[in-house]
Amino acid sequence: MKLSYFFIASVSISLLSATELQAQEFTADELMSFFITSAGPGNGADLSGLEGADQHCQMLAEAVGSKDRTWHAYLSAHATDDHDAVNARDRIGEGPWHNANGVLIAENVEQLHSDEANLGKEASLNEKGEPVNGRGDSPNMHDVLTGSNLDGTLFTGDGDTTCANWTSHGDGSARVGHHDRQGGGQNPTSWNSAHGSRGCSQENLQGTGGNGLYYCFAE
Repeated sequence: MKLSYFFIASVSISLLSATELQAQEFTADELMSFFITSAGPGNGADLSGLEGADQHCQMLAEAVGSKDRTWHAYLSAHATDDHDAVNARDRIGEGPWHNANGVLIAENVEQLHSDEANLGKEASLNEKGEPVNGRGDSPNMHDVLTGSNLDGTLFTGDGDTTCANWTSHGDGSARVGHHDRQGGGQNPTSWNSAHGSRGCSQENLQGTGGNGLYYCFAE
């Protein structure tokens, strides 16, 4: 009898270990060229600017096996003394784009910013192929940082719309989209331009239904 218990326990532990190992070793589909970050850097909307945001995309993608692509954050930015304004749509290549499971999101930039884009909670996965919490989940994390208009150009409303070009974790605001295409705001069903955030800190982003997440695209 003791041997039986030992055998059952050993099998259970082996199955558990295999399950955990499989979860840790998820490899994205070779077509993956789009995902929502599974986590932001953790400092609210301070992503260390566009360069830091891009590096975070690259790190997350490479961790799941995407090592032969160049990744960019879907973020717009205001002009500075040293740089012209940046439109998110101009940073992501020409398409097509697929999620971590190889499902087509859009063929090109025009389709991506149209009603024909395959965007919503079911297809807008993180780099691990996992759905991201949306409206009705706890916690809700459907606010995705973009700083953009519906067409992917820089949002230029009153005041700050990019949390100081993605360097602020305090004052300011960021234009966000709803990855699940549900909620409130001026454009509740928009994946990239639903409303402005309450602020730029991690707490303020969470308070309006976000978590400092953003979209990553590969060229």
